[in-house]
Amino acid sequence: MNAAPEQKGTHWLFTGAIYIMLFLFGGVEGLIGSFQFSHVVGSVPVVALACCLVLLATCLFAAWAMRTVSGALVVAAGWLVASFLMAMPRPSGSLVITGTTPGEWYLYGGTISALIGAALSFGAWVRGPAVPRR
Repeated sequence: MNAAPEQKGTHWLFTGAIYIMLFLFGGVEGLIGSFQFSHVVGSVPVVALACCLVLLATCLFAAWAMRTVSGALVVAAGWLVASFLMAMPRPSGSLVITGTTPGEWYLYGGTISALIGAALSFGAWVRGPAVPRR
């Protein structure tokens, strides 16, 4: 019965592919948010705040779906890489994420949302109900 090692190898390949997709999904969230954060209603940066809430929800959902904290951390890492690369000045001197109030809410709020998502992922609710092993 040599089927078990083959299944385990496939399991790790599938899990690795999911983690890569979660990282890319976080990066796509960061890229979209980097170009859309500046929309305001009055003086409230609603899109920046919405991006923060979406990132928090995505981190929590990824942790729950993967049944581990690393699900949230991978999404957060993808978002952080994309967003902070977009916040760095270009050689021409231009910026994508500016130092305005919406830009600060987007970067700082997103970072705090990622940290909260990772912290909440340590809860028992992520792992689901205990399943007896055979």
